[in-house]
Amino acid sequence: MKTGFSKWFSSTMTDYGMIVALFILCAYFSWKTVETQYPAGKTAADQVCSKVMKKLGADAKLIIVSGKGNADIEFSSALENDLLSNGVTPVDIVQGQPADLRRAIEKASASGTVVNAIACTNSVGAWQFIENLDRSFPSIGKIEVFIPETYRWPDFLKPDNMLNIANQIVVIAIIAIGMTMVIITGGIDLSVGSLIALSAVTATYSICRFGGAENATASSMILSSILGIGVCALIGFCSGLLVAKLNIPSFIVTLSTMLVGSGIAYIVARGQSIYQVPESFIWLGRGTVFGCVPVSVILMIILYFAAHVMMSRTVLGRYIYAVGGNKESARLSGVSVDKVIIFVYSICAALAGLGGIITASQLKSGSPNYGQMYELYVIAAVVVGGTSLLGGAGKIFGTLIGAFIMAVIQNGMNLTGVESYTQKVILGLVILGAVMLDMMKKSGKFTGIIKTVFNFTVFH
Repeated sequence: MKTGFSKWFSSTMTDYGMIVALFILCAYFSWKTVETQYPAGKTAADQVCSKVMKKLGADAKLIIVSGKGNADIEFSSALENDLLSNGVTPVDIVQGQPADLRRAIEKASASGTVVNAIACTNSVGAWQFIENLDRSFPSIGKIEVFIPETYRWPDFLKPDNMLNIANQIVVIAIIAIGMTMVIITGGIDLSVGSLIALSAVTATYSICRFGGAENATASSMILSSILGIGVCALIGFCSGLLVAKLNIPSFIVTLSTMLVGSGIAYIVARGQSIYQVPESFIWLGRGTVFGCVPVSVILMIILYFAAHVMMSRTVLGRYIYAVGGNKESARLSGVSVDKVIIFVYSICAALAGLGGIITASQLKSGSPNYGQMYELYVIAAVVVGGTSLLGGAGKIFGTLIGAFIMAVIQNGMNLTGVESYTQKVILGLVILGAVMLDMMKKSGKFTGIIKTVFNFTVFH
């Protein structure tokens, strides 16, 4: 009984330990970032309207007060509409400073208009002027102040932050699909960061010069994007050809193509950013479906499912694992090793090109500076996700988990105020730890440690 359960536990931790690590990280940063939250916009307006109607009802004679920010303007507009729908017409709407509110109250008092309430945001409610209303205007009687109720909630789990993590991870996660295939075959691709810039510059340059610039049509933008991805795929094809046919180490080949790709990007863009693209170009990078789900995130999910099916359900996927396990054995088994290697480098480069298009769409421009250091983050996501640098082992969805782990760590450190230099140290240690864990798995030491820890904690 003990032995069977111990084996199951160690196997589960080996296969799904990264999921557990991701949940632990999310729980830690959620606990660490619990702060007082202040409702804003329509949410705050709905809450204040409910409080006003409950206490004053149709007798409310109030002034709506807010600042001049976008959320404040949304609050004022939404609250006015809510009150009007309940039969209450605001006496005045003030967006500005305490002096503006003073003038509004004095104006109402001079005209004989009764003011018995002020509905405002939390920031306005903290004004010293609001606290001293009774003393400032003793002649007009008691003025009720209605503000949204605050609550405690982790900054990490706020919808905007979750969306920020998703947007941060999309490009890295998409490229990591191709990198996973490359590393499973026993290689590595250092050129993906430069290919992001090359693809972005190629697409935006094509739109600017040949597609109509700001007046470009959807078809010209699509063709330009395909051109950017195609150029990158061609470079990946050349890299795979050199690795497969000439047996040049992938590190050297892709280091060279990294420099070539970056140089071409600078030459095409002449060292400048290219901004002459239409507003609709941002759809892929910033567009949403159902009003909240980013288009790029949906694309990422589709690509991961497709890659998972290919790697786990097709002959090509089995060939990729076979090449990484033992090239000579795969060759003797009839696998076209050279074609497999060329394919994985081509698809990795093409996905880097797609990442460049998404980046250009997010930033509405193309620049030769895009993608710097991305190759390291992509490789880190793959390694943290459990793919062995020795080749022959790895899972596509493991890579996605690894990408999220890297994003959560970075985002959590930003929220908790960890300085950028320290972040680099921590991320470096995480990568090193992932590689050490992989080596321990290969040697069988990891399973032994898990069994020992489990037996000691549970049965002793």
